[in-house]
Amino acid sequence: MSERKHRRPDKARTRRLLVRYHKEGDRRAREQVIEEQLPLVEFLARRFAGRGEPIDDLVQVGSVGLVKAVDRFDVDRNIEFSTYATPNILGEIKRYFRDKGWAMRVPRGLQELRQSAKEMIREETVKTGRSPTMQELAERLDADVESVAEALTLGRAYNTTSLDAPVNQEESEGDTLLDLQSEESSPIEGVEDRILLESAMEGLDEQQQRILRLRFNEGKTQTEIARDIGVSQMHVSRLLRRAIDDLRRELESLEKQS
Repeated sequence: MSERKHRRPDKARTRRLLVRYHKEGDRRAREQVIEEQLPLVEFLARRFAGRGEPIDDLVQVGSVGLVKAVDRFDVDRNIEFSTYATPNILGEIKRYFRDKGWAMRVPRGLQELRQSAKEMIREETVKTGRSPTMQELAERLDADVESVAEALTLGRAYNTTSLDAPVNQEESEGDTLLDLQSEESSPIEGVEDRILLESAMEGLDEQQQRILRLRFNEGKTQTEIARDIGVSQMHVSRLLRRAIDDLRRELESLEKQS
C-alpha cells in the first residue's frame, strides 16, 4: 500500500456529507466520508509502526473504528468529525494489540471472505496499480464494508502466538507481545494519550495552545511567558488555569467517545 500524505479533508464538506447521511439517509455520502477520512486512519496507524504488525493490518483495524465513528457521529453536536473519530480509531487499534496474543476461532464465513478479499486485492493491484478501497472490495464481494474490514482484521487470529515471543523475530531481546498489553506504562497507551492530547488541544483557542506549549513543552516560567505574550504574570496564571481546565474538559469529552 502506498503511503498517502495526511491532509485533512475540508471540515465543512465533511459535515455536509455527514448531515446528508444522518438526516437524509444518503449512503453515497457515507461512503465519501469513509473514503476521504482513510488518510487519517493511515496517519494514526503509522504511529504504531515497528510494533511487530504490518501497517496494512493496522489500517484495516483502524478502518473499523472509522466506520463506527461515521455511523455514530451526532451531527447536531458542535464537534469536528476528526476529533470524534480519532479515539474510535485508536480504540480499535489498541484492542487489536490487546487481543493479539490470543488464538480464537474465526467463523468459516469470515475466513472465506478474507481469502476472497485477499485475492481481489492482488488482482486489482496488478490490474490498476493500486490497492482497492474498502468500499470497492465490499461492492465486488457483495458484502458490506464492516464485514470486509472484520474479515481482514480477524482472519489472522487463528495463528496462535506465545505472549513471550518477540514481536520482531530478528530481535530476540526485543519487545514481546506481553509487553504490548494494555498497562499504565505501555508504549501504546503513551501513543494514544499523545494523540488524544493533540486532538484535545485543537479545541482550545490559539492563545491557550501557545501558553500550554510554552509552559509544558518548553518549560518556561510564568514570568517568561508573561514577557513573551506581553501580559502580567498574574494574568498568565489565570490564563494558564483556565487553559488547563478547558483542556481537561476536552479530554474528558474525547474519552467518553472512545
